[in-house]
Amino acid sequence: MHPEILRELTSQRGREMRTQAAQATLARSAIRARRAHRRGGAAEAAKIAIPAVPDYVDGSFRTDTVLDSRPGPVPSQRHAA
Repeated sequence: MHPEILRELTSQRGREMRTQAAQATLARSAIRARRAHRRGGAAEAAKIAIPAVPDYVDGSFRTDTVLDSRPGPVPSQRHAA
């Protein structure tokens, strides 16, 4: 077999294996979290930090719930890309 074709087949197989491993890892962590939650370990599952999603494109967050007033931007930890 031609070396370039063999190299491409090898890299394709490697990508497929890495994707499959990442999906398996994600599935295992979801199963562990669900099992911990069922067994009363909700405190352990609650330790997972979910990052805040900015309300606006510039990365700022809405600070009030009144629609008539203008929201003041709250500096975020990271700028939106």
